[in-house]
Amino acid sequence: MRENLTRWLYQAMGFQNGLARTQRIESISKATKLNKTEPKEESKPADQMDISTDVKYISWLKEHPSALSSFEEMMDVAKGKWVVVFLDYDGTLSPIVNDPERAFMSDMMRSAVRDVAKLYPTAIISGRSRQKVYGFVKLDDVFYAGSHGMDIMGPAIQASCYDGKYQSKALDQKPKIHSIPYSYSTYLCVRDYILQGNELTVFQPAQDFLPSIEKMLNELEETTSEINGALVEDNRFCISVHYRHVLQEDLGLLEKKVQTLVAKYPGFHLTRGKKVIEIRPSIKWNKGDALVYLLETLGFTNSSDVLPIYIGDDKTDEDAFKVLNSREQGCPIIVSSNPRDTMASYSLRDPSEVLSFLIRLARWGEVSAV
Repeated sequence: MRENLTRWLYQAMGFQNGLARTQRIESISKATKLNKTEPKEESKPADQMDISTDVKYISWLKEHPSALSSFEEMMDVAKGKWVVVFLDYDGTLSPIVNDPERAFMSDMMRSAVRDVAKLYPTAIISGRSRQKVYGFVKLDDVFYAGSHGMDIMGPAIQASCYDGKYQSKALDQKPKIHSIPYSYSTYLCVRDYILQGNELTVFQPAQDFLPSIEKMLNELEETTSEINGALVEDNRFCISVHYRHVLQEDLGLLEKKVQTLVAKYPGFHLTRGKKVIEIRPSIKWNKGDALVYLLETLGFTNSSDVLPIYIGDDKTDEDAFKVLNSREQGCPIIVSSNPRDTMASYSLRDPSEVLSFLIRLARWGEVSAV
């Protein structure tokens, strides 16, 4: 009875295949095997979900409609404008997994991102280090912003309104389509040519914090080593302390150790994500600022002829959603299978729907270019 009612609700909202699709989804990476002493997360099959949760989600969808069912509406707005795509990584291009070192994206997702990047300037903005994200994505025709945007490798133009101290030139030895995109029109002219030794700009507004970050990393690895399951991840300009495998009774101790350490470094503060505590420099810079920086270096400063699309699943992505709302342009898309407070206008349930959206976006671009 519950299963039938759930299916009816999905059908009523245009999700005829929602349950079947959810049941088919499997993680594309296998996490490390949990020890018997580690907490296990239990999840219910799709057909056993509390029907009240489904009703709340469907109600939430009225305010944040599916980007798939709203695709034509979104693309109507895109007509006559340049589309720029921004993507989070964990939970967006790859599923959330137990071992952060195994957050691999599928070959299908990589192919979809590649196809999108052939048509539109595309950037991946992640809390991971830029080098680590590149190691996962392995695509040379996208821009990367790591450490929540504090480490950007972007277009060759150095933005004049940003401190030149933190901008430097770098030669990319690999072939790259985005050679000298002084504007999107230039990008269109060179996208069909493969050029060697492309010049890029590296922007790192938190450079001054690196010595302190290195010290904190060493201290954290030592002080948390006695807590089973704790994992300290070096993300270059921020530090992530993962506690997905930490026993419930040890969480308080871990948090206390992290707070005690950060108290010794007044230039840093704590933020939280999915089963992670992050230590970040206290500067006015986030994913929203990274989005604005990349738009400017692409030639879209205060431009009305651009449609930025941003897809992300984490609290840190809300900063980018806020920017798009303040500019009154763009499509902020939250990736979530549960109702939650968000500034996004649209939603996608999970990475499998992100994949479907990107494939559809690439096809739309190909047809529009004809």
